[in-house]
Amino acid sequence: MSESKKHRTRQKEIIVDSLKKTPIIQLVCEKNGIARSTFYRWRKDDKKFSENVDKSLIQGRQLINDMAESQLISAIKDKNMTGIIFWLKHNHKSYSTKIELNGKIRTENKLTPEQEKEIKRALNLASLLKDQDESDIK
Repeated sequence: MSESKKHRTRQKEIIVDSLKKTPIIQLVCEKNGIARSTFYRWRKDDKKFSENVDKSLIQGRQLINDMAESQLISAIKDKNMTGIIFWLKHNHKSYSTKIELNGKIRTENKLTPEQEKEIKRALNLASLLKDQDESDIK
């Protein structure tokens, strides 16, 4: 393996590891001196790298979510009303946002005489209409 290929492989590994801690591509690229265009070219050309990036982004987002949730719980413990309201709206059924819809549905689609005949004929064939003269239906 050439020296430049080893270096590129190592850069890719560093990028993948960095995304686990900071799931923001722009920041990770800047921190590691790699252009975003290079990053996206690597993703396009290297399926394994792309898969590893996807896994790292998921892990990184989970880490950030855990940190944010921890901060929210700290805010609730500190009696921060905004944090309390946010938690209740998103985690307690009684406090969630409710939408009530009222109204009437009116349809204005009219059947043509031919369509009415076809429906009557179909219902008659399905034995859903009481005995009706076939001549009325056709």
